[in-house]
Amino acid sequence: MPTPRINRALDQLRDVTFERGYVRSATGSVLIRAGGTAVICTASIAPGVPDWMTGKGRGWLTAEYAMLPTSTTPRKKRDRGPSLDGRSTEIQRLIGRSLRAVIDFKALGEATIVIDCDVLEADGGTRTASITGAYVALFDALRASEKIIPCGALALTSQVAAISVGIVDDEPRLDLDYAEDSTAHVDMNIVMTGTGGFVEVQGTAERGTFESLALESMLALGRKGIQELLSLQNLSLASSGR
Repeated sequence: MPTPRINRALDQLRDVTFERGYVRSATGSVLIRAGGTAVICTASIAPGVPDWMTGKGRGWLTAEYAMLPTSTTPRKKRDRGPSLDGRSTEIQRLIGRSLRAVIDFKALGEATIVIDCDVLEADGGTRTASITGAYVALFDALRASEKIIPCGALALTSQVAAISVGIVDDEPRLDLDYAEDSTAHVDMNIVMTGTGGFVEVQGTAERGTFESLALESMLALGRKGIQELLSLQNLSLASSGR
C-alpha cells in the first residue's frame, strides 16, 4: 500500500527547530526537533586528551548516542555499558566522524570535546538530526570555552549537517519519517559540510537494487536539504540563544 506524504512536498524538509541552551549545566546544548523526532545534543569541553594523544598538541572529539526507553513504542530497552547495541555504536561513531571533519584539532590544542546525543522522541532521522543539532551545541560550547580554547569557535573549519533521503513508492523523497523509512525501497543518509564536501553517504537498497539515476536524484535532494539545514543552523546561532 502506498505511503502518502501529507502536507509536505517530496523535496520538503519537516519543520526543524533549534532550542539552544536547553540543558543549563552543559557548556553547549540544543534541543533539535525535526517533525516528530526530538534529540537533546550537548557538548562538553575539558582540558587534556586521551593518553595516546598526549604531547602531540592536538585535541580530540568523541560522541555518544542513545535512544531513551520511551522514545519509541514499544519501550526500548535502555543501553548499558557493554550491552550497547550495534546500531547505537554505529551511529555514535558516525556523529564523531561528522564533527571531527570540521574541526582544526591543532587550533583546539590539547582539549577533549564530548558530544552526547539523546533521543527523546524518534520518528525517523535520529542520526541525521543528532549530527545537525550537535554542530549547534558544539559551536556554542567552543564560544563559551575560550579560557580552555583561546580561538573558541574559530577552531571550526566549516559547518556540518545531515539528512535522510530515499525512494518510497518509486519516488525520491527528502527527510523520511518513520512510516516512509520503514517502507522505503532505498534508504540513504548524507552528511555534508558547509563547503559542499561529503563526509559520508550511507545508502542501502532494502529490496533489489537501484540505478545510478536514482542515486543522482537522491544526492541532489540531499544537497538541497542540507543547504536548508545549514541556513537554519546559521539563523539559530545568530539569535541570542542562551
